[in-house]
Amino acid sequence: MDGQPASRGTIAERFRGFLPVVVDVETGGFEPDRHALLEIAVAPVTMDAEGLLQPGPITSTHVIPYEGGELDPRSLAVNGIDPHHPLRAARHERQALDFVFKPVRAALSESGCQRAILVGHNAHFDLAFINAAIRRIGYKRNPFHNFSVLDTASLAGLVYGQTVLSRALQAAGLEWNGHDAHSARYDVERTSELFCTMVNTWKAHGGWRG
Repeated sequence: MDGQPASRGTIAERFRGFLPVVVDVETGGFEPDRHALLEIAVAPVTMDAEGLLQPGPITSTHVIPYEGGELDPRSLAVNGIDPHHPLRAARHERQALDFVFKPVRAALSESGCQRAILVGHNAHFDLAFINAAIRRIGYKRNPFHNFSVLDTASLAGLVYGQTVLSRALQAAGLEWNGHDAHSARYDVERTSELFCTMVNTWKAHGGWRG
């Protein structure tokens, strides 16, 4: 579909040529140019024949802290990551980005979308760490828009009056297990469900009718 307009009712039409991809990162702190990226998970969103969004398959990997990257013990206490655990099976940043970007590119090709757009809970945090890693390694094939996002914290504030992920999920009638929180894979799973539920609810109430 390269160079061809998307047909009405596709996910490409729904998001103006962008493919929503849910992303979560776990990190060694809050400053993307200072603290290490430690884990990343991605899940491209799909659309069924009725125009309803569905969470797609999740791809995730642990990441080896880049040389010089700082690790704040307070952040490690929250996410429970031991960056130096011998069984962690982590990848260096370049290999980690290659690994998670590969299914994103495949989903872009299949969907007819031109670019991925990051969906996340407080999405600019996740995008900032991805962009920082991209700059560090000089990565040339970033499938994501480099500044636009779809933020489920903002959307949930509008729809449910809740901006905390756990509370937004509960308001939406979805599951939340605090013991599994702060795993990139689990947070992507829950954020995907929340995003699809909100968009589908908007459609059911007379929103986008593609």
